[in-house]
Amino acid sequence: MMNKDQKKQYIDEMTTQFDKSETVIVTHYQGLTVSQLDDLRKRMREHGIIFKITKNRITKLALEKTKCKDISKLFIGPTAVAMSEDAITSAKILTKFSKENENLKILGGIMGGDILGVAEVKNVATLPTLDEARAKIVGILRSPAQKIISILLAPASKIAILALEKSKK
Repeated sequence: MMNKDQKKQYIDEMTTQFDKSETVIVTHYQGLTVSQLDDLRKRMREHGIIFKITKNRITKLALEKTKCKDISKLFIGPTAVAMSEDAITSAKILTKFSKENENLKILGGIMGGDILGVAEVKNVATLPTLDEARAKIVGILRSPAQKIISILLAPASKIAILALEKSKK
């Protein structure tokens, strides 16, 4: 049981975390073992994501003062939240973990100012991460340059043949 000071501290801490987070995803964890929860927390921590089991009544009080107040109805039953700056990574980890462990159920969340349902969280999980998107862009930008270099390095006869083919079109 928490005393009054501990409750106030918990509310202040949760309010700060909700306000700092770009994304909050709410889950039910009933049926997961302690080792499974530790594994999930470890995966989240590796990416700078906070995964916390909540006290619903007190968490709802913390939510009232934040931009996340619209998701307070999700806090029913054994609830845990993932709070992070990176929506895609947290959605990917939770979606993958929920496929591996059917006892973890994604309830929804909030990203920026947008409320997310279960389907939206799973859609976000399919998006490329920032690093993956950057790699794709670099690949696209490098492709034409590689083609030009291969043409310039080709023998003169191949260039003449290529020019002839282009002129016929």
